[in-house]
Formats: sequence, C-alpha cells, structure tokens
Amino acid sequence: MSEELLINISPMESRVAVLDNGILGEIYIERHHKLGLVGNIYLGTVVRVLPGMQAAFVDIGQSRTAFLHVNDMQREPRAAADNKNKIVDVSTKEESVNTGNADILDTADSLAVTPPVVSAQSTEVVPVSKTLIQHRLHESQRILVQVTKDQLGSKGARLTTNISLPSRYLVYLPSSDHIGISQRIDGEEERTRLKTELTSLMQTVNLKGGLIARTAAERVPVDKLEEDIYYLLQLWRTICARRQEINHHQSSELIYQELSLPLRSIRDLVHAGTEKVIIDNTQIYEQVRYFAKEFVPFVYDRIVHYTAEQSLFDVHRVEDDLRDALKRRVDLKSGGYLIIDQTEAMTTIDVNTGSFVGGRSLEDTVYKTNLEATHAIARQLRLRNLGGIIILDFIDMLEQQHKDDVLESLQSQLTQDYAKTKITQVSELGLVEMTRKRTRESLGQQLCEPCSTCQGRGFVKTAETVCFEIFREIMRCARTYNSPKKFTVVAHAAVIDLLLTSESDTVADLEYLLGRVITFDVENLYTQEQYDIVLD
Repeated sequence: MSEELLINISPMESRVAVLDNGILGEIYIERHHKLGLVGNIYLGTVVRVLPGMQAAFVDIGQSRTAFLHVNDMQREPRAAADNKNKIVDVSTKEESVNTGNADILDTADSLAVTPPVVSAQSTEVVPVSKTLIQHRLHESQRILVQVTKDQLGSKGARLTTNISLPSRYLVYLPSSDHIGISQRIDGEEERTRLKTELTSLMQTVNLKGGLIARTAAERVPVDKLEEDIYYLLQLWRTICARRQEINHHQSSELIYQELSLPLRSIRDLVHAGTEKVIIDNTQIYEQVRYFAKEFVPFVYDRIVHYTAEQSLFDVHRVEDDLRDALKRRVDLKSGGYLIIDQTEAMTTIDVNTGSFVGGRSLEDTVYKTNLEATHAIARQLRLRNLGGIIILDFIDMLEQQHKDDVLESLQSQLTQDYAKTKITQVSELGLVEMTRKRTRESLGQQLCEPCSTCQGRGFVKTAETVCFEIFREIMRCARTYNSPKKFTVVAHAAVIDLLLTSESDTVADLEYLLGRVITFDVENLYTQEQYDIVLD
C-alpha cells in the first residue's frame, strides 16, 4: 500500500492529509488561533477535589478547568524494585499525530473509587487511604500535569500526571520503571533485541524512568536509539528546570508545548511505506526538511516542495472528500449506502442496500453489502475521527458464517486505525457495539457548529405546525387582553403564504369568532419557527 502525506499551510490553519493509494484516509487540522493542547505539559493549580468522583479539577490557564481522575495519577508507592525494567506489551497507538504522546499507556475511564493496590510479587496490600485522591491532592496545590484529551464541547481537557515524552523511536516515561515494546512489533527476536539494547542504554546513561519502543523502532540500529535517549533526557531536564524556574509564580503556566502539526506529522505518521511528503509552503518546507534531517533522515529525500498554482488539496481531490465527510450519507460503489449520525452520547451507523440488487438471493445481497460496508465504515471512522461509543446497524443476516465474516472483515480493516478500538459480537438485535479512543474533536465538531435555525436537531417545524401555533396564540391573547382591535402576525414568508392560502378560511373564521381584524407582515430575517403577535 502506497502512502503520501500532503501538508497544506495557509495563514489561518495547517492541514495534513494522509492518502492511501490516492484515497484520503485521514485528515488533521490545526487552527493557528486554536492550537491543540494534547501533549502539552503544565504546572497547574488544583481548584477543587471531588472525593465522590475520585477526581479533581485543575486550572491550567485555559477557558475551562481540566479534569484529572485518580486512575490517571502516578501509583503510590511504586512497584517493588524487582519489577523494574520488566518487558511490557504496549497496545498503543503512539504513532497517531492527533493523540500526540498521550495514549502511550491505557488508562481506565471509570469513575469508581480506586481499589487497593497489590504488588505483583507480594501479597502486601497498599492501604486504600493512600490511593484516595483526597489524600493525595488539596486545593491550591501546584501539580505537573500533561494533557491527554483536548476540550470536547462543554468538557474541559483530560489530564494525567504520568508524563510521557515521545521522540521518533521511543517514548520516555519519567514516572515509570519498565521497558515497553509496541505490540505492532511482532517478531519475538526483534522484541528481545530492543529490550536488551534499551536496558543496556538506560544503564549506560543512568536514565531514571521507563521507555517504550515505538513501532518505528523496529530494526533501528542501536546508535539511533541512543540518540533518541539523549534527546529525551535533555528534554526532560529542560522541563524540570523550567518547572523550578516558574514554581514560585502564582498562576498556572505552560512548561512544554507539543510540536506544530507539520512536525508532528513527520515524527508520528511517516514510515517506510511513505512514498512522498508534499508541502505547499516554502517556510514550512524548510522547517520540515531540517527536522527530518535531524530526527527522521530516511524520509528526507522524499520531501517535495509543491509550487504549482492550483491548490495542492484540489489536485488530489482532498477538498471534495472533506465536503463528503461532513454529509450524513456515504454511498457505496454497489449502490448501497451508510447513514452516519453523531450525537452527544454515541454515533450510529446504519447500513442500507439502497439500489444494490445484484446478489443471487436476498441473503447474498445483504452479505455483500455488509462486507462492502465494513471497508467504508473503517475509513469513515478514521476520516471523521469518530470516537466514543459507536453502534453499527448492519443489515440482518441469517447465516452465522456471514455474521462471522463481516466481523472478521471489520476487525481486519480497523487494524490500520491508529486509535484503539474494541468490538463486540453481533447482538440479538443485529447490532454491533464498538468503542474508539477519542482524544480530540471529530471532524464535524471541528469544522461545523449547530444550525442556528434548528439548534442542532436536524429538522424544523413545518409551516402548517407554526400556523396552528399562531392561531392558538391569537386566541390566548384575545382572552388575556380585551382592548386590542387588531392582531398583526409577523412571521417567515412560508408561514405567511400558508396563512393567506390554505389556511385563509381558518383565519376568516377566527376573525369572526373574535370580532377582530388579523393582518400579516413578512419578516425575512425570521426562521420558519419564529413569529410575533403584535397587538394594535
């Protein structure tokens, strides 16, 4: 599979598109006036501790206080010394540019009280009181935290005290004590080599903390790993020095800011299969080349400066794909289609056969449509960056083998997804429930806002419904106020037209019943649901 990265820079925003065989697979957008927070490290101030939720709100200098759960804090006390530098399978999506370095280790999302901690090599139980957040934090306390999730809607950013610093091949965990290997590295021999070499390097440089070998570290020579370790060690020293420097300040302050989107994309997205990195801005092109020469030299000669007059995204049809990614309906090549609806609680994806009738039987038609839908669903999840709970409503299948094939196909397609996913079996209602790790806003949330007319409902009252509301309001006003001799209805043109045509008999009956004249006035600035009754 060939892959290209397109980096489009404008005065307002930076955009990175990932093309798989010429088809848009992922899009990352960073507005220059609203940079993402994921990966940033702050010296925050605890504003409020919530024992009932085992969480705290922390001021990091943003518009909303951030959220820190006890499960995202360092464990106390640390594991026994004989557990240090143990090899750990890390099911991580650390390559993803949208998550920065936040998703290195899985953290529980449960808000339950933390259970007692039991050592892996001992039956000694750490007292619960030492794990409760009210015994670890207090209001006005200064605390070093890192953002793992951006602000989403009305929710503040999500924090952790388990700091993680990524480089090209490694992730440094100052508060940990183990060596982890990405599960994407399959070969046991290679995993053992990385474990041995990293253990030796940590002892050589006297590195305190833990390391994770990223997927990009596979078959990387030891000298490159050593360079990464020295870089991460110096970066951590700089962060510690910065913390000491501002520790006496009263306000919460940024200590370390993640790289810009173009540089993050080079660090996290390029790999051996990346054929080209095309950039349409001279300044960013030079920055990326310098960064790649220092940290990702294998991609240096693949970086191309795009200078043509036509927009880079227009040439590769990215703009068209972006517009399609904001629609509810996704058409399949066979004639079937998906309907994607995103709500606050979950996202639902409905599969329909549409005009596809090419199967030998109904079961065969349904089976082929569902198989095709798995490819489209996996692509849309990445492209739209849909996260949280996702309900897939495949067309009902009778044969168990067909259900198994569809699930297997979906699992296979999701292996290309950098975000962590979990899928259940087909339920009795024919639904598939899944979750996808969410760290930033979806594409729709990032580019769109609720409709000012329908307030996000997706529909408005019909003109007929509004007419009947107006009739009821006129009768209510007539009972309440005895003095008016005339009622003037101010409403949208479509409502007034209906009142003067189809509902004209009702208007005449109402005038006779109330003994008052009813006139009408069109207000073009009103939505179809808006109206006023003026008493004269």
